[in-house]
Amino acid sequence: MPVDTGDTAFILASAALVMLMTPALGFFYGGLVRRKNVLSIIMRSLVSLAIVSIIWVLWGYSLAFGPDRLGLIGGHEWLGFAGVGAAPSLTYAATVPHEAYAIFQLMFAAITPALITGAFADRMKFRSYVAFLIIWSTLVYVPVAHWVWGAGGWLHKLGALDFAGGTVVHVNAGVAALAAALVIGKRKGFGRDPMLPHNIPYVVIGTTLLWFGWFGFNAGSALTSGAVAANAFLATHLGASAAAVSWLSLDWLTKGRPSVVGTCTGAVAGLVAITPASGFVDPPAAILIGAGAAVVCYLAVLLKARSGLDDALDVWGVHGVGGTFGALMTGVFATTLVNPNGGNGLIHGNPSQLGVQAVAVGVVWLYTFVLTFLILKLLDRTLTLKVDEKEEALGLDVAQHGEEAYAEVMS
Repeated sequence: MPVDTGDTAFILASAALVMLMTPALGFFYGGLVRRKNVLSIIMRSLVSLAIVSIIWVLWGYSLAFGPDRLGLIGGHEWLGFAGVGAAPSLTYAATVPHEAYAIFQLMFAAITPALITGAFADRMKFRSYVAFLIIWSTLVYVPVAHWVWGAGGWLHKLGALDFAGGTVVHVNAGVAALAAALVIGKRKGFGRDPMLPHNIPYVVIGTTLLWFGWFGFNAGSALTSGAVAANAFLATHLGASAAAVSWLSLDWLTKGRPSVVGTCTGAVAGLVAITPASGFVDPPAAILIGAGAAVVCYLAVLLKARSGLDDALDVWGVHGVGGTFGALMTGVFATTLVNPNGGNGLIHGNPSQLGVQAVAVGVVWLYTFVLTFLILKLLDRTLTLKVDEKEEALGLDVAQHGEEAYAEVMS
């Protein structure tokens, strides 16, 4: 089948938008941490983009999307992008160069471990993070991507629907964040000292850039520039909008005033939840999913706060819980009227789809939590995960990188 230049341009532009999301996440997280740790958290997003890109070319893409081995992992045929070139892949994207599809998927692989960094903000050694990034991407992200998206992956064959990464990206990262918060432990002074966002305008900038990039994340997952892409684009925007309004309303009702950080968090929760559903549900369903995600994630964040768990930037509450909610709601609202290549959900006469979605989510929760826990325990015994108290008090910007975000200018 010949390459379609319009589809190719669309996929490359979408890949560029998804690439923008990783540094945008750095700004979002950077604004939420204390000023002494802003460079550290931004650096972790940038390093994820760089290191995972190399991993993806050398072995990640082949193991995630290569010819199937028993439904569990891809083969070695595409190591080093061997055979991934100008000709389309009839298996994955028949109208664009195989290389374009692989690059698009690379950007998803890069942002996923970067999401986890919010859980252990302010306290993890940089060298330990780099080791974790390499191991986790290989042993956790790659197999899960194959199960759900790879041709022959066992959850794919089961019929699990995940249009753009609700399970592969957000549940995966959110559950890993939960494991990380448990293994690494609390920040010094957690629950006693104020740990407020140091730069809320950074949070707003990060949110708007994430929202912008998410159009490539979701609409690009249609893989052609047609009706499904347009629906995914609209659903993405409506999900984020509904969740932002829902979260600010909850803040207004419970705290007496709408919060800027809360509104931004709500928008991200809506984007997370609509991700698996965006190419399968109609606009009214997208609004319901977004609004519902804000409520569910709001409650999860409250639960986390009361539990004493130090998931510093609420990765589990927003991405883990939001991704789970979105994946399940895909099993409720999906319709082949939007995407003939998808499936019908509960309200369209197919209750079994909800069961399939629950199986996929449950499997990823279990696998990701156990593997992440073990990886971090191993790294803690070998490299140690947490900086010492002196470095933590000084801040990771200076202690780990020898730099300051806001250096004083001497006259």
